[in-house]
Amino acid sequence: MNRIINGRVVLVHKRMYRVATSYGEILCTVSGKFRYQVLSLAAYPAVGDYVELELQAQENKGVIHQVLPRKSVFSRHHAGMKTDEQVIATNIDMLWIVTSMNEDFNMARLQRYVIGAKQSGAIPFIVLTKADECHDIAPFIQSLRTFHTMDYEIVSAINGQGLQRLHKFLQEGITVAVVGSSGVGKSTLVNALLQQEKMRTSEIRAKDAMGRHTTTHRELIAVGQGCIIDTPGMRELQLWANEEEITTNFEEVERLSASCQFRDCTHQATIKGCAVQQAIKDGELAETQLKSYFKMQREAQLQMKRRQEQERINDRKRNKRKRL
Repeated sequence: MNRIINGRVVLVHKRMYRVATSYGEILCTVSGKFRYQVLSLAAYPAVGDYVELELQAQENKGVIHQVLPRKSVFSRHHAGMKTDEQVIATNIDMLWIVTSMNEDFNMARLQRYVIGAKQSGAIPFIVLTKADECHDIAPFIQSLRTFHTMDYEIVSAINGQGLQRLHKFLQEGITVAVVGSSGVGKSTLVNALLQQEKMRTSEIRAKDAMGRHTTTHRELIAVGQGCIIDTPGMRELQLWANEEEITTNFEEVERLSASCQFRDCTHQATIKGCAVQQAIKDGELAETQLKSYFKMQREAQLQMKRRQEQERINDRKRNKRKRL
């Protein structure tokens, strides 16, 4: 006898979903009605989602009828020219932004992850990995001062440094998503927290200090009383955000802008009376911060144009369906 139950998506493979339920893990698909009603990829079930499904007990399979409301969503603009939101993880409480203390360390990329985390509704937390291979951590800690009150932990999966504190975050009902570029040690970190080799890892490439990309899918894993969502390395992170959301996350640039001589100042080096450019000259603001600010604003403007066009297309689809 079929019955309606709730569950949580732990793994997505193309259009198949593995859902954890009180009856165990069930392999599911979405219903035909769901497919017909949904207009964007972002509305499909993602890892971390709570869903309502119809359990087909005799076949040990299920059909997902709806995705329950999400309390948080970490997403990005879909890679390439496609105008769509790609959901990375949902219903997360913390976002661990993992970066290794070697050539991979990149402040501009970290800035993007931090903004994305704040936008998602999760608490951002930076994890600096491979402490056992780093001979001088001071420059990395100094760089993080850009984020002012941002919390972080220095970790080594080899000797266990920092792992005890990370374990404390994984309390009952808490879900953490682990994100970062390939080779920074995300899966090695998850392995260390699991105290077993659940995820495959590879050796570091000596020529560029980067690990080989091994995690190929997002998966929710129970760790202690909490849950971790491990994710593949992301080569690019175009934020799914508007200009206002980006602007509010560059607090220092915005604060300085208020002191510019002209209200419509564009903060270019040739403009006199620009407080932002003066701060760069005085060493109070990194020029890379201003460049990141401009770059992300341009991306947001382009995305907004694409989204408006996509919304017009969706409106036509909705109107067409109403007439059927």
